Amino acid sequence: MEGLAKIIALFQAKYPGTKVTQEGIPNSEYMAKVSSAVVAGGKPDTGMVITERFADLVAMNGLVDLSARVKAWPGKSNFPDNRWKGLSQDDKIYAVPAFAFVDWMYYRADYFEQAGLSGPPKNFDEFVQAARKLTDPSKGRYAFSMRGGAGAFKYVIDVMEAFGSPIVKDGKPAIDRAAAIEAVTFYSDLFVKEKVVPPSAPNDSYRQIMEAFRTGQTAMVWHHTGSLSEISGALKQGTQFQTAPMPAGPKAQIARVAYAGNGVMKEDNIEAAWQWVSFWGEPEAAIALLEATGYFPASTAALQDPRLTSNKIYDAAVKTLDFGRLPNTFVGAAGWSENVVNPAFQSVLTGQSKPADAVDRMIKGLDAAMR
Repeated sequence: MEGLAKIIALFQAKYPGTKVTQEGIPNSEYMAKVSSAVVAGGKPDTGMVITERFADLVAMNGLVDLSARVKAWPGKSNFPDNRWKGLSQDDKIYAVPAFAFVDWMYYRADYFEQAGLSGPPKNFDEFVQAARKLTDPSKGRYAFSMRGGAGAFKYVIDVMEAFGSPIVKDGKPAIDRAAAIEAVTFYSDLFVKEKVVPPSAPNDSYRQIMEAFRTGQTAMVWHHTGSLSEISGALKQGTQFQTAPMPAGPKAQIARVAYAGNGVMKEDNIEAAWQWVSFWGEPEAAIALLEATGYFPASTAALQDPRLTSNKIYDAAVKTLDFGRLPNTFVGAAGWSENVVNPAFQSVLTGQSKPADAVDRMIKGLDAAMR
């Protein structure tokens, strides 16, 4: 919210005749509230768009085609083609990139030093080896903040792909059952067998995994650049904590680079709406948001800013831009992820099902979601 306030202030200084009224919606309620607004004819002028929700928003006619305006916009040259992929469909552009969620790993540099570890793990084997050394239940210390509650699906899917299983291919369900079972077994075993994660993991969502890391209960956490500001407020960059690229799996190194944008949802105030969504693409807005939140710039012009290049904490994110993948996006992706993958994985953590059962449930749910 602090970052948003800074951008609004910068925008109002440039466009004093346009007033922005911001309406915050909790992440978990976003699609439900936006869907209701579309159906009821009460859409806002603009709205934030993330890759995972893009296909659903377009399918419900919740976004206006901005192709002509984008092509005539001088700022377009600062955004490579991959920035637009998750915000475009059928050669039509529906949103302007604003920032990126770049996946990476936070780790306690001081804990690693104490454990005699020279650096962060580069692959899953090194990750498990480091996790064993970093875990000491007698001190209430665990190696890894596992997200097993709301939002767990994100890392379950990533680990499945890291073990070689696609999710969707050529618009059709494509989960490799054997690879997916191996992946879910590996990931759940961190809790079930290795016990290198807190006992609360099956119910831990964002707030819990962040608090565990911030307070020293855990030594590693997987998230994205958007949590940098929060962690930096509790721990010292470089000495207490550091960042690293996500460790590689047996078949692939998976880290998501999700470009979030702003789209126009109705044309009633199209000129002012376009001013607002395109303003987010300017370097000053991007750097203001980065400094307040850690949300990474999507603009190549902003990536060259000394305020970013001079801080080594961002190096892992810059490296990730070279290999990071867009999140899976297809109609029904959000519902399948939240309502099928999440509870299926939780059931493994709680001992209610085996990895094979969970994967079968995911395969069946994906087939139903894509019909």
